[in-house]
Amino acid sequence: MRPTTDEGPHRLAAPGVPGPTERSLVLGLLKASHPVPAAAVTVLTALLATAFGLDLASGALAVAAVAAGQLSIGWSNDRRDLVRDRAAGRRDKPLATGAARPGTVGAAACTALLVCVPLSLGCGLLVGTVHLGGVAGGWTYNLWLKRTALSWLPYTVAFGLLPAFLTLALPGGPWPPPWLTAAAALLGTGAHFANVLPDLDDDLASGVRGLPQRLGRRGCSASAAALTLASCVTLTAGAGGRVSLAGAAPVGVAVALCAVAVAGPPALLRGRGPFVAILALAGLDVVLLVLAGTAPAGARIAP
Repeated sequence: MRPTTDEGPHRLAAPGVPGPTERSLVLGLLKASHPVPAAAVTVLTALLATAFGLDLASGALAVAAVAAGQLSIGWSNDRRDLVRDRAAGRRDKPLATGAARPGTVGAAACTALLVCVPLSLGCGLLVGTVHLGGVAGGWTYNLWLKRTALSWLPYTVAFGLLPAFLTLALPGGPWPPPWLTAAAALLGTGAHFANVLPDLDDDLASGVRGLPQRLGRRGCSASAAALTLASCVTLTAGAGGRVSLAGAAPVGVAVALCAVAVAGPPALLRGRGPFVAILALAGLDVVLLVLAGTAPAGARIAP
C-alpha cells in the first residue's frame, strides 16, 4: 500500500477553496471512529455490567475498557481502508473526503489501544486478557479477515467473550453458562451481517469480499435474520434448554421480524426494510440478553 501523507487530500482542493477547519477535523475524527456501533457495544456492556451485579467501580472500569477498545477498532478500520475508500469514492468516509487526517486517525487508534490495555488489565489479569482477546479479534478483522470468507469469526469470538469479561470480574470469578456465551456469539455474528447490509454495494466496489459480500444482499439478509433469531431462541430457552410459555411471545415477535427481513414484499426487500427489521430483531436480542443477566444467579452464572 502506498504511504499516504496528511496533506494528500488537501492538495486535491481547488485554489481558493478553504481546507477543513479544526472543528470539522475533530468531527471527522469522531465519525471515523464508527461512533454508533462503538456506542452501542459500550452501552450494552454497561447494561450487562449492571444486570450481572458488578459494583460501580468495577463496572465503570469495564465500560471504560470496552469504550477504548471500540474506539481503537473503529479508527484502525477507517485508516486501514483509506486507499480503497478513496478509490471507490466513498463520501461517507471522512478520511476519503479529507474531513479527517490519516496521521491523526492512525495516532488516535494506537493511543486508544494503549489506553485499553491498562484499563482491561485493571479489571484483573484473566478478565483483562479475555477482553484484550476480543479487541485483538477486532484488529485482526480490520487488518486481514475483513476481506476473507472468515470475516464473521472476529465478531463471533468478541461477542462470545463479552459475558465472560463481565462475569469473571465478579467475586469468585465465575464463568458464564455456555448458553449465554452461545447467545452472545450468535448475536455478534448476526450483527456482522446486518452491519454490512447498508454498505454492501460500496464494499463490493472497493474490493471488500467478506462472507456477507460473497453471499449477496439476499443471502446476507437471510444470514443476519437467522443468526439473530437463533440468538433469541437460545436466550429464551436459557438454562432449561426449552422455550417456556412466557418466552414464546418474544420468539414469535422474532420470527415475524425474521419473515419481514427475508420474505417481505419485493418493494420492501429492495429498500432498507430488511436492515430495519434485522435491527429491530437485534434490539430484541439485546433486551433478552440483559434480562438473562438479571435472572437468578444460579440460572445465570456457572460457579
